Amino acid sequence: MEPHAHVSAPVQAAYSYCEAVTGQQARNFAYGIRLLPTDKRQAMSALYAFSRRVDDIGDGTLPGEAKKQRLEDTRALLGRIAEGTVEEDDTDPVAVALADAARRFPIPLDGLDELIDGVLMDVHGETYETWDDLKVYCRCVAGAIGRLSLGVFGTQPGAPGTERAAEYADTLGLALQLTNILRDVREDAGNGRTYLPADDLAKFGCATGFHTPVPPAGSDFAGLVHFEVRRARALFAEGYRLLPMLDRRSGACVAAMAGIYRRLLDRIERDPEAVLRGRVSLPGREKAYVAVRGLSGLDTRTVSRQTARRRA
Repeated sequence: MEPHAHVSAPVQAAYSYCEAVTGQQARNFAYGIRLLPTDKRQAMSALYAFSRRVDDIGDGTLPGEAKKQRLEDTRALLGRIAEGTVEEDDTDPVAVALADAARRFPIPLDGLDELIDGVLMDVHGETYETWDDLKVYCRCVAGAIGRLSLGVFGTQPGAPGTERAAEYADTLGLALQLTNILRDVREDAGNGRTYLPADDLAKFGCATGFHTPVPPAGSDFAGLVHFEVRRARALFAEGYRLLPMLDRRSGACVAAMAGIYRRLLDRIERDPEAVLRGRVSLPGREKAYVAVRGLSGLDTRTVSRQTARRRA
């Protein structure tokens, strides 16, 4: 890794493009990565911009076969990046930035292959019978991103338990994705997608879907949401074991991003039907407050104390 290596003008321009994409399209994510030093922030922006490209293909309006071809073309580009054959004068700024980031940090690029696999599951219209089924999808589209990010963050030398760092990063990704799924149930239903496990939906009488601002007749929608919130909280608790293994600014980044999603989860828990009326979000000032807490180490120290109590 060469965190302070010279960056040429074309590569710097490519990073600037990725940072602009991140700032415009990923405000929750951007609040976290702005806490990182320049080299790590640039690498994370490159990862986000590539991931966003994959997501946009899956969410776009192209016919299914065209989406599959675009995703396979993107996989081929990823192969070129992994092989080191993308030059800095390439016309694709995302490829240039990600190729440079992969040279500077030990990023496991096969995680982006997994992301493509997950988006292909969306294109194929996959549904999920059980939580174990849904976990496979979540690991592709979010757990893999956690592991990719860990390649940029690294772990502190001598920190205990680092052999499980990738596992915790993956689990934290699952927590974020399940929160996303809860937040977006109405929007996803409008796009013909259902992510929550069919056996959970049946258990709470919600098998008819979420196409209106009110829950399905006769359902226990609040019970369903609270059940999934408890599952997400358990994932957050496990994934937060990663924080003490990271340096201060990387830990602050993760604490900020995860803290924003935990607050979203709190809002959803307090008013489950809000997710049927529109997208639940946090105001900018609250996101900024979470970021400051992360940078000050408050969330990291809190998690460290909680982890120590669990181990005692």
